[in-house]
Amino acid sequence: MQIHTDFRELCRSHGLAMTHQRQVIYDMLVVMPGHPSPEEVFDRVRKKLPSISLATVYKTIHTFIESGILREVSPHHGSLRVDDNIRPHHHLVCTTCKSITDVDDSVFEPLRFKHRLPQGFKFERFAVDILGLCPQCAAKADKRHKAQ
Repeated sequence: MQIHTDFRELCRSHGLAMTHQRQVIYDMLVVMPGHPSPEEVFDRVRKKLPSISLATVYKTIHTFIESGILREVSPHHGSLRVDDNIRPHHHLVCTTCKSITDVDDSVFEPLRFKHRLPQGFKFERFAVDILGLCPQCAAKADKRHKAQ
């Protein structure tokens, strides 16, 4: 995840008021590896803000998503997952452990639609999720298959 050194300016540029809770939640999000869930963020944030609720963490993350500070990662993992990488990119999603890895947009050829999109649909961006097994889960699966 990318770290923005001036959270106050980041909030201002996205039309949000800067609050201490938002600052702590954002700071935690940007240092956590991968694409954390609100529950994972909550577990870490409450060490700094013991009185914070899971509902506040969810609400703040949704506010960040709605303002464009964060993006929601696709729903293949069963829980909201967030990403502060707002550059065009895609994801490798492990169907076993649910880990998510970024894949740069440049690995794909430019997207061209074969047919017109339904009238009235406003295209904003496209995101590709490649589902499969991460290296660790693939190695475990290979060991199980060899043992059988």
